[in-house]
Amino acid sequence: MKLRWLWIACWLPLLISCSSNKDSLIKIHTKHGDIFAILYDQTPEHKENFIKLAEAGRFDSTQFHRIIDNFMIQAGDVFSKEGLPEEEWYTIPAEFNEALIHEKGAIAAARQGDNINPEKRSSGCQFYIVEGKVYTEKELTTDMRRLQKQFMKYISLESNKELAKHYAELYSFGDFSAMNDLMLAKKEIMEDFYDINLDKKLSPKQIETYTSIGGTPHLDEGGYTVFGKVIKGLDVVDKISAEKTNQMDQAVNPVYITVEVEEMSKKKITKEYGFEY
Repeated sequence: MKLRWLWIACWLPLLISCSSNKDSLIKIHTKHGDIFAILYDQTPEHKENFIKLAEAGRFDSTQFHRIIDNFMIQAGDVFSKEGLPEEEWYTIPAEFNEALIHEKGAIAAARQGDNINPEKRSSGCQFYIVEGKVYTEKELTTDMRRLQKQFMKYISLESNKELAKHYAELYSFGDFSAMNDLMLAKKEIMEDFYDINLDKKLSPKQIETYTSIGGTPHLDEGGYTVFGKVIKGLDVVDKISAEKTNQMDQAVNPVYITVEVEEMSKKKITKEYGFEY
């Protein structure tokens, strides 16, 4: 009996080691091509839930039902597809991690708003993939809400009538990028004029990431759980994001998905997809 327990004790560390050397490769198939992703061990409940739904085929025949170009694409509305009553639409506790940010390709859980979901619990099925954009360091490290508030105050001054007129023209054309550029160009002037600081603090990782590959940095402040990352197929994300949509942000020509899970060694994932553990 003692020999048997000794044998088990010797093999157990090896079994655990072998298990930890594998991961679940997520494959999302669409008409535009395939998206390959990994899910983070730092968000175990989200990872387990997603894999469980995928392996049961419950994601299949859902679609990217909300698409906003240069922002994100949202999918996985399993509960509506299955016709479940809302009382059966379960949620998952938030698993926030400051190291997991909304970079391009990040996979995060959708959720209801804070007014009815103060705990910021995640949807049990819906997820989104970040597209976003690349930012300059200046716009990234500026508190844009405070900047706009001060700018509106600034252009209300009699001496800034021409500036207010220019801003109104850009607004009438819907040129929001140029509007932001105009406000940023006046940032230092307004800081001196009102004796304020309009900067906001970001981590070195956020600055490096959002000024290179891009993403949606303001979502880092919104309390959404990032639980995975696209490791191949960002071009497919871009194609889906470029789909023509209606006023409800729904694709005119639906983009349906099927999702599968493949157990693969971490070494092979790194070799084939370049993801470093």
